[in-house]
Amino acid sequence: MKPNEPEYIALYRSGELERRVKRLEGRLTSCDICPRECGVNRLEGELGFCHSGHLPIGSSYCAHHGEEPALSGSRGSGAVFFGNCNMRCVFCQNYQISQNWEKQKSNEIDCHTLAEYMCYLQDELVCHNINLVSPSHFVPQIARAVLEAVPMGLGIPLVYNTNSYDSLKTLKELDGIISIYLADLKYASDEWADKFSQAPDYVVRSRQAIKEMYRQVGELVVDGSGVAQQGVIVRHLILPSRLAGSRESLTWLASGVSDKVAVSLMSQYHPMHRAYQFSQLSRHISLSEYKEVLKVMDEVGLENGWIQKMGSQEVYLPDFEREGHPFLIEH
Repeated sequence: MKPNEPEYIALYRSGELERRVKRLEGRLTSCDICPRECGVNRLEGELGFCHSGHLPIGSSYCAHHGEEPALSGSRGSGAVFFGNCNMRCVFCQNYQISQNWEKQKSNEIDCHTLAEYMCYLQDELVCHNINLVSPSHFVPQIARAVLEAVPMGLGIPLVYNTNSYDSLKTLKELDGIISIYLADLKYASDEWADKFSQAPDYVVRSRQAIKEMYRQVGELVVDGSGVAQQGVIVRHLILPSRLAGSRESLTWLASGVSDKVAVSLMSQYHPMHRAYQFSQLSRHISLSEYKEVLKVMDEVGLENGWIQKMGSQEVYLPDFEREGHPFLIEH
């Protein structure tokens, strides 16, 4: 393997990548790709919780400059936004593509086209990485696209940008394929995870997933320009009314994973989608809530990563129906 060459290149050369693709695709006949384990035959068009068949849904792809600095760098992160989702967050800022299944059918593509998207982001837009946004329900299709993209010249790190409601069995197939895991840590309470995201076992699933991600790629490694090459970044979105369980989640992260793990603490919560139907979620976070979580970060010794400033909530909101780029923040 050449210096700085992603490990998936070696997996391709050895034939291991193709073997993993076949195993993953075989699981689509009785789908257990995510923790839902719906058991539907997606190869025959049967639909489970994620409303997704055998074709990937590429809702948008762009050079995204609004990600963490180590991902965006100077040229942007090559984001591929997948349609549909295996969660139902009532406050989802991507709800236009994550929870509008009928409309997303028109965004179905084949795996070769997905491979072409990846190569375009690398070769034409010169992005630092390929950022796979909401990938959990399309892992077999993503792996197939990588298999097709390597002989087309793909050779930059892959970012798995996930809600962390992921299957351990599936994540283990990604070992060596994914260079950077960008993982949400949404809740410390299954009660709130069930009520607001229909994921009643989120806490144990997400924690197991993050530990497996960390086992695979470890702490964040950047190059001389500060651009990420490998490692885990954990995102924690501060929710109003302490619904994210920030103290418990961050304490677990520091003690259960590592106090050296890179954390992206996000203050950008904005009531979106169905959030206004719930009194606890119908407002922005307060300054006191923000400062409380900053204090927790300091107390548990999490020092690596990034902290969003207050007042950033409307800067990062996408509009997937906007002409051109979904983010106004972009260059």
